[in-house]
Amino acid sequence: MTRRSRLHSRSVGSPIQKGKITKHNNRRRAQPVLKTLTAKNQLVLEGVVKPCARIETPEEAACDEPGYQRFASGGVWVQPPPLPPLSWGSPQDVWEKMVGKERQYSHSKLFMQQHPSLAPRMRSIVLNWLMEVCEVYNLRRQTFYLAQDYFDRFMLTQHNIAKVRLQLIGVTCLFVAAKMEEIYPPKVKEFAFVTDGSSTESEVLQMELVVVKALNWNLCPETAVAWLKFYIQMASIADSCDPLEPQFPTDVYVQVTQLLDLCILDVNVLDFQYRLLAAAVLCHFIEPSIVSKVSGLSWDVMESCMDWMGPFVETVAQFGRVAPGDVGVGPAERHDVQTHADYLTMLDEAQQRKSESRFPTPPNSTEKSGTR
Repeated sequence: MTRRSRLHSRSVGSPIQKGKITKHNNRRRAQPVLKTLTAKNQLVLEGVVKPCARIETPEEAACDEPGYQRFASGGVWVQPPPLPPLSWGSPQDVWEKMVGKERQYSHSKLFMQQHPSLAPRMRSIVLNWLMEVCEVYNLRRQTFYLAQDYFDRFMLTQHNIAKVRLQLIGVTCLFVAAKMEEIYPPKVKEFAFVTDGSSTESEVLQMELVVVKALNWNLCPETAVAWLKFYIQMASIADSCDPLEPQFPTDVYVQVTQLLDLCILDVNVLDFQYRLLAAAVLCHFIEPSIVSKVSGLSWDVMESCMDWMGPFVETVAQFGRVAPGDVGVGPAERHDVQTHADYLTMLDEAQQRKSESRFPTPPNSTEKSGTR
C-alpha cells in the first residue's frame, strides 16, 4: 500500500454531507477578519527592545532615544532593524512590513467558543493530517504553515461549524496555500483524492471561494516558520554574505522546526504572536541574548512563551529528532520540505506533562513527614 493510499484510512471525522454551497449573487464586500486578540497578543509588542517596530508619537513630539529616525510618513520614530544592508530594498521598510503583518493577520484561540460542537483535539487532528499530506506530496513547510494560518483565521470568522466540515475546510486551506507557495502545486483532484471520497473537486473549489472571501483575500501572513527561518538566518549570517542565501546548518533547522511543528498542534499556541512563538522555540537551541538581538523581543516578553513550551521541549527530546527522508528534491532544499512524525502521540505526552506540572501528584502516605 502506498503512502498516499494510507492517507485514506486517516481521514478526520465522518464523511461530509454532500451538497453544494449556496452562492450569493450580490457583490457586497466580504466582512474583514475579526480583530479579536488575546491579552497576551496585545502585550507582546509592549516589551519590545531595540531593534523594534514603529513607535507612534505625536506629530510635534521629539524623540530623545539615540539612533531613532523619523519615519517617512511623519509622526513616527523607528529604530534601525536587525537586517544587514540590502541591495534590493530598504531594511527599515522590510522590517516595518514584517512586524506590521502581526497586527494585520490576527489569530486567537477564542474561535473555539464560536463552535460549541468542536473540541481542541479536532483542530490537532486536522493539522496533523495536513502535515502528513504535505510530506506525501513534498510540499514546503511554508505551505503547511500558510494552511494552518488560513484555517485558524477562517474559523475565527465563522460560527457553529460542524465536525464533518473540518476536513473539507482543512484540505481547501492547503489547496490555497499550495497555490500561493508551490511552483508546481498539486491539482485539485489530488486534494480531493486524499480525503478518501469525503470531499469532491467541486466542493473544494466552492469552499475555496468561501475561505478567501472570509479572509478578505489577505493571504500573505508572516507565518511562524517564516519568522523562525528569518531568526536562524540572521543569527548565522556573516557580514559579507547574501542575506537571501541560507547560511544556517540545515540539520539544526530541521530539529528546531520539529519543536515548532509539535507546538502548533496545541490550540493554546494561538495565545502568542508568531514572531514571539518562533523566538521562544529558538531560545531552546541558541543563546537567548542572540535571539533577543535578531528578534527585537526582550527576555521578559519571551519568558512566558518559553515556560509554556517546556513540556513540548521535554517531549521532543524523549522521542528524538525527525530525519528528512528521500523526498525527491535536491539536498539544498530538503530541509524546506514539511516532515511528519507521530505528533498526536507526542502532543498527548506533552499535554500530560503540562497537567502533571500544574497539579503535582501528592506523596504516598508512607512518604509524608510527621506521620505516626
